[in-house]
Amino acid sequence: MSVTSSILHPPTFRFSLVSSTPSRSRILEFLTAHGVIKGQLIIEDISSAESHQFGTCVEGRPPVVLKVVSQDMWARILLSNDLGVSEAYMQGDFDVSSLKAMFDLWLDNRHALSNLSSTFSFIFALFSAVAIKALGRQNLTMARWNAEVAYDTSNDFFKCFLSKEMMYSCAIWGEEENGVRGDLTIGPTPGDLESAQHRKIHHLLKKARARAGDRLLEIGSGWGALAIEAARLGCTVDTVTLSVEQKAMTEERAAAAGFSDCIRVHLCDYRKLPESFKGQFDAFVSSEMFEAVGPKHHGEYFSMMDWALKEDRAAAVITATTQAESRYTDYQPDDFARHYHWPNCHLPSATSFAVAVQAAVPGRFVLESIEDHGIHYPRTLREWGRRLEKNFNSKVVEHMKERFPQLCDEKNLEAFRRKWMYMFTYAEAGYAKAYTSLNCWTLARPVSYRSHHWRSCSMC
Repeated sequence: MSVTSSILHPPTFRFSLVSSTPSRSRILEFLTAHGVIKGQLIIEDISSAESHQFGTCVEGRPPVVLKVVSQDMWARILLSNDLGVSEAYMQGDFDVSSLKAMFDLWLDNRHALSNLSSTFSFIFALFSAVAIKALGRQNLTMARWNAEVAYDTSNDFFKCFLSKEMMYSCAIWGEEENGVRGDLTIGPTPGDLESAQHRKIHHLLKKARARAGDRLLEIGSGWGALAIEAARLGCTVDTVTLSVEQKAMTEERAAAAGFSDCIRVHLCDYRKLPESFKGQFDAFVSSEMFEAVGPKHHGEYFSMMDWALKEDRAAAVITATTQAESRYTDYQPDDFARHYHWPNCHLPSATSFAVAVQAAVPGRFVLESIEDHGIHYPRTLREWGRRLEKNFNSKVVEHMKERFPQLCDEKNLEAFRRKWMYMFTYAEAGYAKAYTSLNCWTLARPVSYRSHHWRSCSMC
């Protein structure tokens, strides 16, 4: 399947197997008996002019008002739960007073609402989770397709919401941007996202101990921002991507910055690196790519890292979205994020990551530090959402229609826009409620770890 044919990922067919009337009755009965303990949900059905209230309004927190536009909504939600809600929203089956408030309500009541599903939905979720783990869907062909879906939509589209250097990963907010809630307390200021992303890039390079004369290996190029900053420090960079669009733009931007001679972009899988890479690198950085590896291939990933790094004075910095330890499992079923944005991705926990390193390359690295950057993601996502709303204009729309003819259908175009706005808000709520987080692990060769800390202590 090409990225062109998967731009919308047609909704799952399952909802058509069940009539909307019994689905509606079952959902309303469930919500009455078990659903909303914290907060209030009001469902207004336009077709019947009926209104249903669940829960009690919390002071300072308006009720979530959901208006049913299409009766298809009921069956989608009953049969697919999380995925069904996202598809119903994308297809315009309902409107809601606030997407963020809806997600907050769901997370606050998730233990009850997670039981709102049919036997069919449970079986499908279990099957998809087992299949993802057992089949190891991140083989070379699937990994390439996953990268196309996630990153080859269009460079012009990503420019709509990313900062100028085009980092599609969490920023790190400082006092200069008024912190992680500065956009809410003071208001967003032009250039804030760029400053925060610049801080993040240099934080990762500092953790990797990158310095002039070093050779750095980056797995997951993005659009070249980290590679270019590393080159400014005097490093030689080999950066690896599976995205044709990202490779082209990274090379273009490296040339424009005058770093063509010291940045090499490789269009290949991390499992197919050139033999000449063995033991040649001083530093290794991978920003929010590890989720695409999958537990079946963690050993290959860490073995590659060990193989590429020098035996002395070498460090690796890896960031990834993580699940809480209490919820972590190798079996992770299809959901909105995996189905529509990052196919087959797998979220580690902070501990499962460390265990996987030790299992793959025992004694080869010291876990120098684990940082939690999750608090920085909600504002990053809000900034992306604001920029997309502002910049998804006629020029970009015409470009997208030309590239993806199915978007000439206004309903498809609106579903595409809603898909992205839904994702930003969906993820924001998850990070804000600590349902998910973002960790940064720093690994170092044992001798490098000791010498680094001795130098640090001698400077105290």
